[in-house]
Amino acid sequence: FFHFYAGICSALKLTVPSHTIHGIEGQPLHLTVDYNFNATASEIQIIWLFERPQSNPKYLLGSVNQTVVPDLEFQHKFTLIPPNASLMINPLRISDEGNYIVKVNVRGNGTIAASQKIQVAVDVPVTKPTVHTEPSSGVVEHVGNITLKCTVGKGTRVVYQWMKNGKHLRAGPNYIFS
Repeated sequence: FFHFYAGICSALKLTVPSHTIHGIEGQPLHLTVDYNFNATASEIQIIWLFERPQSNPKYLLGSVNQTVVPDLEFQHKFTLIPPNASLMINPLRISDEGNYIVKVNVRGNGTIAASQKIQVAVDVPVTKPTVHTEPSSGVVEHVGNITLKCTVGKGTRVVYQWMKNGKHLRAGPNYIFS
């Protein structure tokens, strides 16, 4: 964002490493934010908001200079250490999935502002898979079929891949996948 004050251009640049970040449920997640500006500042304000689809943004915390003011509901979950604008979420839960909005205001000769949005996706680690056979007694070669079923107890974005002797199996006359 660029604003002109008395013929002088002041710029505030706010950068995030990625607009989509994946975190792991139960682990801390650090949303890295860098900012810089080319003006003299008397106050620097940092605000963090959280939004889910079809809902209004929620205030998480903010700071003016070195003083952090958390929302009392979230004061033990989110951490901000000014002048750094990065946010720490600890621990990360499925309910934390959504958009995080950071806004930085710098007051000097006038006020300049910039904001960025980071989408957080929360991944649940995949549990160890189990394989069941039907029939459980097996089959006689060239006489019957056997069905292998692979399941996991929990996990997000699970992808199944069957292999035989270290090579990927493909559908064909001997293998059917569903």
